Amino acid sequence: MNMIAIVDLGIGNLANVRKALGGIITSDPYKIERAEKIVLPGVGNFGAVMEKLEPLRGVILDAINDGKPFLGICLGLQLLFEESEESPGSRGLGMFEGKVVRFRGVRTPHIGWNQVWQKKECKLFEGIKEGAYFYFVHSYYADPQDESIIAG
Repeated sequence: MNMIAIVDLGIGNLANVRKALGGIITSDPYKIERAEKIVLPGVGNFGAVMEKLEPLRGVILDAINDGKPFLGICLGLQLLFEESEESPGSRGLGMFEGKVVRFRGVRTPHIGWNQVWQKKECKLFEGIKEGAYFYFVHSYYADPQDESIIAG
């Protein structure tokens, strides 16, 4: 089954993700487990979304640990970390050591186009020019303990 599972947590713009990538929108653990690729989109509060994601914790972590291609978009990426300043006491998926921290010294949310520079080769950047512009709307960023996991 060649399928992308877009994890439905009742938040975010799932239809646009499906339009861009294809696949199915689902919260069914069986369909997520059977998918060849998984996308975890997200807009919202770290703690509230983790509560909704908790029943799928095992199937998502198993898929990632098995090497299944996985894309976390915005909050979907942040949830892969251990914790977030946005929701003290809420436990993330813990796939990566580190935490999600609020921008300091700048107006938030940060909204606008910014250039992204590759720190290392990454399949996600194939076909994207160095210094390409991406649009951001965020107040938090991931701060991993191991900076070698940062692609750009």
